[in-house]
Amino acid sequence: MDALIQQIAEAYEAFKTDAALQQEKNNKAAGTRARKASLELEKLMKEFRKASLEAAKA
Repeated sequence: MDALIQQIAEAYEAFKTDAALQQEKNNKAAGTRARKASLELEKLMKEFRKASLEAAKA
């Protein structure tokens, strides 16, 4: 689960950086990368939820 949390943190940092570039500098490519990172975050969060529920059952 630690590795999963680390992946979530890395994906969020990538999203945060690219979203800021899109907002501040109107960088369209950064917006595309931010949207891609948000999809990856969604996938990782679903994995975290499953792992968290399994850990709670144990």
